[in-house]
Order: sequence, then C-alpha cells, then structure tokens
Amino acid sequence: MLKDRLKEARKNAKKSQQDVVDAIGITQSALSQLETGRVDSSSHLAAIAKFLGVDAYWLQTGSGTSKVENKDSSFTNVVINESPLYKIPVLDFVQAGIFHESGYDGVNPKGETYTTYRSCRPDSVFSLEVSGLSMSPEFAPGDKLVVDSAKEPYPGCYVIAQNGSHEATFKKYRVTGYDEHGRETFELVPLNPDFPIMNSIQHEIRIIGVVVEHLRSFGK
Repeated sequence: MLKDRLKEARKNAKKSQQDVVDAIGITQSALSQLETGRVDSSSHLAAIAKFLGVDAYWLQTGSGTSKVENKDSSFTNVVINESPLYKIPVLDFVQAGIFHESGYDGVNPKGETYTTYRSCRPDSVFSLEVSGLSMSPEFAPGDKLVVDSAKEPYPGCYVIAQNGSHEATFKKYRVTGYDEHGRETFELVPLNPDFPIMNSIQHEIRIIGVVVEHLRSFGK
C-alpha cells in the first residue's frame, strides 16, 4: 500500500515527516494522511519520491522497483515538470477588462484550463487567448496567457491593461518616470511597431494583471 511504501522510503532515506514537509511544501496534515492511509493519492507524490530518492512510479503504484534508474544525461535535454496543477478560468478580453469588478462575477467564464503557476491569491489568476497582431512575432494569435492580477507590474514585464473601454489590451510595460505624487508613469508598448504606444500621462490606464506564463500550440 502507498502508506507502507511511503513510510519505508522515508525511513530508508533517514528523513522525518518534518524534513519532507519543509522540502516539498506539503502540509503536515496532508503528509500524515498519506502515511496513515486516509488518502491514497497526492499531486506531491512525484516531488516526495524525488526527495526521498525512490522511483516515483513505484511509490505511487507499487510496480517495478524503488531504485531510481541511472539515465544517460547526455541524451536528454528536458525534465519532467512535477509541479501540481491548479484550475483557472479562461476569460475573453471583455471579461478580463472588468475582472474583479461588479460587472464580472466569475460565474460564466469562457472556459477552464490548468496551470502550474501558484499565486499568493489563487482567485486572482486567469487565462486569456491572444488575438490580433500587436504583440507579434513573439506572441501569435491563439497563444495562451496566464495572468496574475495580484502581482505588481515591473519594468519589462507583459501586462493586461484597460484604458477606459470595457475591453482589455495586452502590451509590454515600460516605466518612463514618476509623477508629482511619486507614482510610476509608464508606457504600454506593442512588440509590433505598426501599432501605437499608449502613455499613462496621456491616457487613463488601469493595469489588470501581469502575464506570468505563455503557452503556444504547434499543432497543425
């Protein structure tokens, strides 16, 4: 059973429950439930296996051997992403423009997707699909973005912003200075030079969130 394999692996690695908690980020309660058999699955199992030096498939299923096979590191140039997944809403640019306002209550998103990104405020994270060519060639229509509305913008980051209309826009954030109150003045810069730059001095701009992930599909 998972609980037996987990306790065996931890004992052989000479690690305490607290060692696992501190290294993985799992809660003490969640780890205890795994070791007592109250739960038999967790998104943290792969990370726990790696920390304890055992095979992740063996830990989760009991099949195979607990020994981690040595692999030819000269062959591979990728690693498995063992981060847990979090569900987030997919919004259109109108919904993004009124995110966290009374005009959008979060009940009817365009869809749902998953991300490994973890925010200090999980309910502040959403996804958008790029439309238009203002951010080409780095961002193409159809690319997926993950946005954190709890994250403060910083020079050179990409942001979702609103300039008075209900629809949001996607641009690069460039600081230009400070106003008389010590607040940053900034520009929203398209990567495609055929589109105009927006300036916070000339336009009333509200930053909705910072882009934290970019996903592109290469399907035909």
